[in-house]
Amino acid sequence: MDISWDDARLFLAVAETGSFSAAARRTKLGQPTISRRIALLEEQLGGQLFNRTAEGATATALGERLVPVAAQMHRWAAEWQRMAAGTEEGPTGLVRIAAPPGVACDFVVPFAGDVRRRWPSLRIEALASVEHLDLSRGEADMALRSRPPRSKDLTVLHTLTIHLGVFVARSYWHELPPQPHAQDLRWICPGGIYESLPPRPALEALIPDFRPTFSSDNYLVQQQAVLAGLGAMILPRAFVKAPPLCELVEIPTSLPLPTETGYLVWWQPRALFTFPVCGWSPTCSWKRWIGSHQAPPPRESPKVCAVAHNVPLPKPPFGRRAGGKRLVR
Repeated sequence: MDISWDDARLFLAVAETGSFSAAARRTKLGQPTISRRIALLEEQLGGQLFNRTAEGATATALGERLVPVAAQMHRWAAEWQRMAAGTEEGPTGLVRIAAPPGVACDFVVPFAGDVRRRWPSLRIEALASVEHLDLSRGEADMALRSRPPRSKDLTVLHTLTIHLGVFVARSYWHELPPQPHAQDLRWICPGGIYESLPPRPALEALIPDFRPTFSSDNYLVQQQAVLAGLGAMILPRAFVKAPPLCELVEIPTSLPLPTETGYLVWWQPRALFTFPVCGWSPTCSWKRWIGSHQAPPPRESPKVCAVAHNVPLPKPPFGRRAGGKRLVR
């Protein structure tokens, strides 16, 4: 029996999304095409894979047994593509970086400009979402995350220390007392489905009956609100360096601000840890790794090596008072 990977991919899409229509959206194929392909696969296997109802599709006992196998096939198909890309003579093509919206705006965008100047043939795609993409399935090449990875197959390439500050527009700064307390400020926070994200829970715990003056489920809208003088916003100091955020003013407050850590991770199965492959540069150095790594650097394509190797590490003034203006009354 010869089962094609493409059929297994469609089966996995239906199993994970729970319906043929959702699988069609994920795979960018028509729903009739997927239904026909799954029916042919069931005929080939000699058994039904899904129970089809008006609410969607649920895996049968046979389907449930095949889901983990198909998921493993998906992971190795992604690795096949990565290893095949390692035959490139130089860094070229698309590198997808997953990051939260704020980090994507304030870090990935200027970083993409640096990469472009050094490697003109490289393209960066920022996948801005608070959801974790599955690196093992090739949904992204690398990710910037706020927590260290739990999977042993996810390797931390860099760690970045992030120092936070409270920033306001100059127009709002003129309205404030010299040493404002947290409850004295009008706050701008995440809203909608993201209202549980930091710093809102900390502000709710600190300020009785906390209500933000302005909230939005879109980070760029929050940025525009603080620039318009609607209120104060907690931002990483290192990110407030380029226009338009560099026009903001950092204010001293009694608010205890934690130091956060960011992790740049990528996927590499332990079984494939052999030696670094950087065909585009015989002198490729991995001394910029942060922390202690028991495994050798991962095998990757030149384009991903180039991007990972050139991530700016935190150093003065990065992560200190790099952004915003410190004004004296």
